[in-house]
Parts: sequence; C-alpha cells; structure tokens
Amino acid sequence: MTRTQRTVWPVWAEMSTAALAVALGTTLFLVSLSVQQIAIVTGTGAAIIGLAIACRTGETHLHAWVNRATGIALLVVGVLMAVWPDSGAPWLAKVLALTVIFHGVMTFVSAVRGSRDHRVATALISLTSICMGVVAFSWPVLTIALFKLGIGAWLVFTGIRMLIEAVRTLRTTASSPVVTAAAPAPTHSPRSSQHPGEPVHNSEPADTSEPAIGSAKPQRRFASWARSIAAAIALLLAVSAAYGSAQLFAGTPLPTPDSFYATPAEVPSQPGQLIRTEPLTVGVPAGTQAWKMLYTTSHPDGSPAISSGTILAPESPTDGELPLLTVSHGTTGVIDGCAPSLSSTPFADGAGTAMAELVASHGWVAVTSDYTGMGTAGTAAYLVGEAEARNVLDASLAARQFEELTVSHETVVWGHSQGGQGSLWTGQIAADYAPELQVLGIGAFAPAADLYGLADADKNTAPGKTVSAYIASTWNDVFPSLELSQHLTPGSANPAQRISQFCFNGSDALSAIIMGTQVPNQIFPDSLLDGQFGDLLKAQTPTGPFPAPVLVAQGLADPLVLPHLQQHWVDDRCDAGEVIDYRTFEGLSHVDLVAADSPLTQQLVTWTLERWANDPGPTSCVSQQYAGTAPSS
Repeated sequence: MTRTQRTVWPVWAEMSTAALAVALGTTLFLVSLSVQQIAIVTGTGAAIIGLAIACRTGETHLHAWVNRATGIALLVVGVLMAVWPDSGAPWLAKVLALTVIFHGVMTFVSAVRGSRDHRVATALISLTSICMGVVAFSWPVLTIALFKLGIGAWLVFTGIRMLIEAVRTLRTTASSPVVTAAAPAPTHSPRSSQHPGEPVHNSEPADTSEPAIGSAKPQRRFASWARSIAAAIALLLAVSAAYGSAQLFAGTPLPTPDSFYATPAEVPSQPGQLIRTEPLTVGVPAGTQAWKMLYTTSHPDGSPAISSGTILAPESPTDGELPLLTVSHGTTGVIDGCAPSLSSTPFADGAGTAMAELVASHGWVAVTSDYTGMGTAGTAAYLVGEAEARNVLDASLAARQFEELTVSHETVVWGHSQGGQGSLWTGQIAADYAPELQVLGIGAFAPAADLYGLADADKNTAPGKTVSAYIASTWNDVFPSLELSQHLTPGSANPAQRISQFCFNGSDALSAIIMGTQVPNQIFPDSLLDGQFGDLLKAQTPTGPFPAPVLVAQGLADPLVLPHLQQHWVDDRCDAGEVIDYRTFEGLSHVDLVAADSPLTQQLVTWTLERWANDPGPTSCVSQQYAGTAPSS
C-alpha cells in the first residue's frame, strides 16, 4: 500500500487554497506590479502555502515535523511581508529565501526516507526550492524581482500539485467500499458441510481487490514518471533562471584605467592645459582618427583637477583651422570604468552618428570630456552643471594645444541627456570661464534641464531610481555638508551603492535599471527634496543667458526626461527672453531620439553647419513637431 500525506482540513479547503496559489502565481507572471505589490502578492502566496503545508500530517513523524516547521515559517514570514511591504520587503525577502532553502533541504531529507513512488519527484522539487532560495539569498537587493518569477512558478507548481492530490483524495474516498456491521454467523447452514470444530469455509470467493494486471499498475507507474519529469523540468528552469540572472546582474567586466590616466608628478596649475595624448584605435568610426588625452581642469569647489577625454578628427584633415565640435557626453555611469575613453565604443554616446558624419564628411574635430572622477582620481560631479561645463570647456582648450591638429577657437556645443544639461551650462558660462572660445551654437537633446522636477517626477520609476542612485553616491562627496548618505529612505543606501557600481551603457544599463526596480521606495524622501538638497537640485537648472542659438530636441515618448517638464523649462526660458528652437518628435524615447535613424540626426548635421556659416537662426522662440521616423530616401 502506498503511503500518502494527509491533511487535517477539508478537501474543499485545500482545493480552494490550491486555486488561490495558482491565481497568485499567475498574477506574478503576467501582471506588471510595483515592488510593494510584488511583496504583497508574494507574502500572501507564501502564507497560504505555508498554512497548507502546516496542516499536513505526513507519512512519518519526520514528515509531520518538517511540514509543521516549514509551514509555520512560511506562514509567519508571508504574513509579515504582505502587511509590511515597504521597509520590510528587502530583509523579509531574504528571510523568505532562507525559509525556502530550509524547506527544500528538509523536503529532500524526507524524500530520501519517504515512499519510493514519490521519492524522485520530491527530491527534484526540493532541489528546485534550494536553487531558487540560494540565488535569492545571494542577491538580496534583487530578491523581490527573482521572487516575482521564482515564487510565481513555485506557487503555480505547488498549487497544481495540491489540486491533483485533493482530486486524488476525493476519488479514493468515492471508490472506497462502505463498511457495515457484520451479521452473526449462523450456527448451521444448509450449504455448509463442515463438522463442529472445523473452520468455516465460505462457498463464495473473497474479493481481494487486487488491481488488474496491465491496468492500475501501469497507470500508477505512468503517474510516477510524469511527476518526476515535471519536477525535472522545474529544476531545469530554476537552474537556467539562476544562471541567467547571475550573468545579467553580474554586469559586464569593466576596464581598469592604466598608467595613462594616472596623475603625473607635475601638473600645470592652470585649467585647460594638455598633459599628454595617446592614439585610440578601438571603436573609431570609419574615415576618422582618434586620441585619448589627459588635461587639467577644476573640481566643483574650484580646486585643481585632471580629467581625461577624446579627440576625434578626420583621417586626412585639410590645411588650416578645423571646425570644433565640443561634446558633453550623456550618462555612462559614475565610476572609473565607465569613462567613455575606456569604452570599446567611445564615440557611440548620444548623437554619435551625426558626430561621425560631421568629422568624416565635413572635416570637423570633435572633443569629448570624460568628466573628473571617471578614469581619473576623484569623485564624479554627476549632474552638477557648472562642474561639467568646466570639464567640457577645458577639454576643448586642451585640444587646441594638440600639435597634430589646428583647431578653431569657434565651436558648437552638443549634449544628450546629462550631456544636454552640460551643453546648456557650457554655453551659459563659456564667456566668463573660457573667453578664448567663441560659442556659435548650443544643441541640447533631451537635456536634464529641470533636475529638481525630474527628481520628483521620476522618484518611483526604475530609471529615475538609477539616476538617483548615481546622485546619491556622488553628491555625498561633492557636497559633504548634505550628509546625503545619512538621509536616504530606509533600505535605499545599500541598493544605491550597488547600482552606482554599474555603468549606464551596453548590457550594464539593463542591469542598473533592473537593480533600480528593487529599491523598495524612492531613494530621496520628500523631506530631503524640500530642504537644502532640493535647493541644490534646483540650482543645477541652466537659465542663461545663452550666447548663441539654442536647439532643444525632445522625444514625446521619453520615460526619463519627461516631455511636459521639458516644455515647462522651454516656456520659462522663452518668457525670460531667451530664443529657443524647440523640436519635438512623436513616438521617440530617450535613446531613440539620438539613434542613427532618428530624423534628428540629419537635422542636427544641417543645424550645426548653419551655425558654422554664421546663420543667425530664428530671432524668437520656435516650436516644431516632427514624425518619429526619418523620411525614406
């Protein structure tokens, strides 16, 4: 006889619980949920599964003890997670991971000592639980995301198993014979021929209820194999998920700055001085040549600093002064390995296609700063407008000292996203900080112009949390009086620090954003936004005056730099008397706006050439909307 686990509650209750588990697991798979909602659904599912497990008696005393211990643990942790999804979610998820591991280990032990029919399937399922629990525990910041899929699969699989067991119990109960009281044996029967004292032999054969050969046994064997195969598939999926998530969240190995980026023993005290250059051959567009450079600049407080950057020039430059394009690069990260000059694609940032065309086809020289603290010593002054502008202007001043090229003192400034804010600030301070340069035009594409507005509007989105993490990890050093790390929302400090170690390019960008989804709350509490920190965010808004025509481009499907905030900034600048050529593009997102096939690409080349030809552009604010795809040739 096969031993089966029993439950102390009615079959209909177990079936209802199983159906609810399947529904919750399906919800985790199919429905887009916030982190708090994921925690609530996960906790509810863990609690009801824990209740069901705790109510099972088991085949043996060991099984009963395992069921009660793990069931109660899941029930308690699940209830806490469901009713406390905010600050409690990260560490409760870690406890839940440990509970799942414990359940898997104890289930494996009981499987080894259990009935043969269920041994293989139960052992495989226990290994699946251990695998998912270990991965979740190893990545505590990511536990909720893993549980959205891992616990979803576990709830669905466990719920289906409970339903099957409940149906089997109902069938067993329905097919069992009704036992009634036996009538007293007659002392004499005309059909009996035994003598007194001899055993009574019933003339009708007894029903031994043995299953028919070739019927029940093969069915039982098939069911056992089906359970084992399903369990093996679940284990395979769990291992695949573990490997895939480990690869994804490990990120791309980052390059390490070599001796080129080291601070020399003697550094010129004046900013904008070229220290050294080195040929760059990786990721250089066709028809161009490139160099890395190291130069002097300044920190946000005005103290001397050094920075690295790149120079991109035509492969065969013409005689005479070459037009200068000054580029403020967008967000690539905030640590050394994220410096564009260290990347395998150093010229892919922002409007890279338009930049390559200007250099290769029109003979321009493009100069980009890595910014201080990226590749070189110090902390990156991320989204600190004036600091970025100094780095950018000093890069162009240094490039003009490069003996292999003759570069004009007139320049057009570009930038996308963070670089858009940087390009606006570059134009704003150029006349005072670097009067040797004459700015002919300022291009800003999806610029982070209203940093305070973006910090407030994006505070609960994954990209917004990623950007906030970059700010949190750098401004703590740039503005030490803020003591920013001491005032983040509960549970945000460690995730923010981990996010800051990812770059915001290539596959690392996806990892950084996914990690951003795991921060349980907004990184900066509203009280912080309302204080000195909020004032500093507002101070990063470029307001002008701008010394040259300004082009601002914005994708209307941008989820990071929100179109309505950009429109508000443009309206304010126009009301203040600035002239803005504002171009919006239907259906384009933050990155699509500057993609190779974006209609902005050719518009940008044309607009830049017009600035070099001293075309004054519009004399008052202009707003134009374009389709999101480039016209076919």
